Amino acid sequence: MSVPLLINGKEVTSETTFDVVSPVSGKLIWRGSAVSKQQAIEAVEAAQAAFPAWSKTKPSFRRDILLKASDVLKSRGEELCEYMEIETGSTEGISKYFNLPSSIEQLKDVAGRIVTVTGSIPLCAEEGKSALMYKEPYGVVFGIAPWNSPYVLGFRAVSYALAAGNTCVLKGSEICPRCFWAIGSIFKAAGLPDGVLNVIFHRPGDAPEVTNAIIEHPSVKKINFTGSTATGSIIAAQAGRFLKPVLMELGGKAPAIVLEDANIVKAAEGCAVGAFMHSGQICMSTERILVHASIAEKFREALKTALEKIYGRESPAPILVNAPPVQKNKKLVEQALSKGAKILAGDLNAKEHSDTRMRPIVVDGVTKDMDLYQTESFGPTVSLIVVDSEEEAIEIANDTDYGLSSAVFTEDLTAGLRVAKQIETGAVHINNMTVHDECNLPHGGAKKSGWGRFNGTAGIEEFLRVKVVTWSD
Repeated sequence: MSVPLLINGKEVTSETTFDVVSPVSGKLIWRGSAVSKQQAIEAVEAAQAAFPAWSKTKPSFRRDILLKASDVLKSRGEELCEYMEIETGSTEGISKYFNLPSSIEQLKDVAGRIVTVTGSIPLCAEEGKSALMYKEPYGVVFGIAPWNSPYVLGFRAVSYALAAGNTCVLKGSEICPRCFWAIGSIFKAAGLPDGVLNVIFHRPGDAPEVTNAIIEHPSVKKINFTGSTATGSIIAAQAGRFLKPVLMELGGKAPAIVLEDANIVKAAEGCAVGAFMHSGQICMSTERILVHASIAEKFREALKTALEKIYGRESPAPILVNAPPVQKNKKLVEQALSKGAKILAGDLNAKEHSDTRMRPIVVDGVTKDMDLYQTESFGPTVSLIVVDSEEEAIEIANDTDYGLSSAVFTEDLTAGLRVAKQIETGAVHINNMTVHDECNLPHGGAKKSGWGRFNGTAGIEEFLRVKVVTWSD
């Protein structure tokens, strides 16, 4: 039986399905129900029908459902981690020790913020006039979440919107439909009324038809998307045609700057983990290491030591979600080598027992004329670039269309803050890796890494609009 959709509180299977193949075994694990255009519209209509009642619920009612969902998620943790590992090839470290606890905490955090939503009473310029500023939900929110962190990003796509009183249609990745089905299942078990959350997925080829049908539907009032910059641009353009606001977290080309006074061992370990955690398949993954020339040789040795310690030759090769990203990363490295770069660590020709596996590679001497300099690898590849000054490091860090996350390693906090202020990213992490996301900190990018902010107070405010009411005394 195929993985069902969730539409108006009911699990719906469709005659049209798509195969779900595990990157771990290379075998078919199950099939997903492929939503049709008509079913997608029915999901929107169900959310619209549920909106009047849900938007009028008291904060405590919504809070209790989110807290219950957190409890259900915790009780089903082992089941959900298994789905993620088999569908996406994730390690236990990413599923059990990041996605699961972060999602549990996210739901609790959002639940606690509901009561903080307040309006205000501004003073009017004219005597005898008064005004109120209300905050109210938009209506139906269309959330689109990716496969690489399905629980953190899937829950995030709807939890803040639901907390603010909106209803939702969540479109999950076809790579891991069982993970997204589980999100809907958990909210249903927590007592979320029918239609308030609808969960769908589709065949890859149906993406334009289904996505456009939802965006252009008059009931959909806001869209949020987490994924690639290329796809985000298409969605933003379509939303722009209908003048609908979009919250987006997109790709990245995160730099990690290692200043000359940095703790070299700590910086090397931070760069190694930041670059290769989850096989480099994180939008915040370290893509470029910019190290000061005076410590470059020592850093190279420390980085090789860190890689051997964390991702040694005795360890299994990291698994990527499918074969194309392996091919993409190898081509990026090959092109860089053809233009004069060298491999500091790793083996481009290593033979693995499946085409979804690739060991980490550090490419030394990457220059601007190489594709690897600008292209987001989204895989187990990182560039090492030697710089002669802090100013050069900042210039190269900003020489990209992306601006999601970055890191600075230094023993001088003043220097770290000085550099942080000049880097064009949504977040800068001093003496920590570029991969950093927690539910109480606003999360989003600059430039082509998106706009708006998920998480924290900013996250719930994204799904509220201000209404001004005035009257004469």
